[in-house]
Amino acid sequence: MNWYAMKAIYFSELYRSWRTPLQSIASPVLSTSLYFIVFGSAIGSAMTDINGISYGAFIIPGLIMLMVLTETTSNASFGIYMPKWSGAIYEVLSAPVSAVEVVVGYVGAAATKSLILAMLILLTARFFVDYTILHPVWMLLFLVLTCVTFSLLGFIIGIVADGFERLQVIPLMVVTPLAFLGGTFYSINMLPNFWQTVTLFNPVVYLVSGFRWSFYGVADVNLAFSLAMIFTFLMCFSLFVWWIFKTGYKVKV
Repeated sequence: MNWYAMKAIYFSELYRSWRTPLQSIASPVLSTSLYFIVFGSAIGSAMTDINGISYGAFIIPGLIMLMVLTETTSNASFGIYMPKWSGAIYEVLSAPVSAVEVVVGYVGAAATKSLILAMLILLTARFFVDYTILHPVWMLLFLVLTCVTFSLLGFIIGIVADGFERLQVIPLMVVTPLAFLGGTFYSINMLPNFWQTVTLFNPVVYLVSGFRWSFYGVADVNLAFSLAMIFTFLMCFSLFVWWIFKTGYKVKV
């Protein structure tokens, strides 16, 4: 295992974010804080409690998950697309570095950035809404698994994309709508029976529900289903990345 190569890729990607702190860090934290101000402090004060939890506190896990899904996917896709676009990826592929080391470097950096952002947003939420975390270990586990899983998705998007405009197609037109319709701002139990059944086909529901359970001990779906969904995503995306390097699809051609 070439630890030096992995560290070089990992820290290079992290430094890229620190060079643009307003775009990489301040922007997502500020935009999520606006949700806390509008929905948590303003609208939330006029909303009834959901499962015994104030509305402002109820939406915190959903908003963090929304940010994690979008930012992780975008960061990972841009991180691998840029060296592919500039041709620097061929220097990496010709170096004595395995596919596993390349993936760990890029995916690990994207996951770390999203994890740091999630922690910053969690701290920022304290200024607007009171909340508790009943299961901090489970909360961190859900967060890490989600960051790694969707960093793999972003890595796949960056490899497959043929242009800058295609980098945002899946994050903006697939991931974000699924996150908004996945119980970010509401409990699916508030929906009519038919729409509750339809919503269960949205995979993000299981991520948001499991993450919310780690905060307040309440969930829309069974915790085991939430964990199974995350591991299913992780396995599918890992196999797809393995296939990309095995065949050289969009990498060696």
